[in-house]
Formats: sequence, structure tokens, C-alpha cells
Amino acid sequence: MKKSNEPFWWALFGAGGAFTALCLPVLLLLNGLAIPLGLIEAPRHEDVLALAQHPLSRLFLFALISLSLFHWGHRFRFTLYDGIQLKHLHSLVAVLCYGSAIAGAVLAAVILWRI
Repeated sequence: MKKSNEPFWWALFGAGGAFTALCLPVLLLLNGLAIPLGLIEAPRHEDVLALAQHPLSRLFLFALISLSLFHWGHRFRFTLYDGIQLKHLHSLVAVLCYGSAIAGAVLAAVILWRI
């Protein structure tokens, strides 16, 4: 019997969904509403840069971006399978969805490394 790699992708899907659901609303509330509406003072560029250069901040941002992308890739894969009925293109859809997530994660790592 052939071993499946589905549990690996489901684990990334679950981790991405949970981590994104916990962290993204706070980031959106702060950066999308509170700062633009003047409810809190906008941080200085130097402070944001120093925060982004800290290794734990980079790790947090990488986890948030990459796990969100894997969550999207898994959800979009099954949307294409079930919603658009592309099950006959199983391998191609999986490679495109997960490949996009991997490419996005690598791009995020490169950008975060250069900060």
C-alpha cells in the first residue's frame, strides 16, 4: 500500500489556519485601523526597522507568511478539485498550489533575510 503525504499537507493547513486566525486580526487592527485613525501613535521608522531586524520577529513573520500561504494552497487545491471539478488534474493542481506556497515562503525568507 502506497504511503500518502496528505497528513503533512493537512498539518500545514491546520497550523496555517490556526496561527493566521490568532495573529492576523491583531496586526490588521493595529496597522489597518488604530494607527491610520490616530487611536495610537504611529511607530517611528527606526523602531519598526529594529523590530523587524530582531531574529524572533523575523521568525514570527516567516511563520505567519509561510503558514498562511500553505493554508491558502491546501484550501485552493480542494476548491479546484471540488468546486471546479478538476480532480482529473490531481498532480498538476497539487504541484501548482503547493509550489506557489513554497515559492512564496522562499521569497518571504529571502526578503526577511535582507532586512
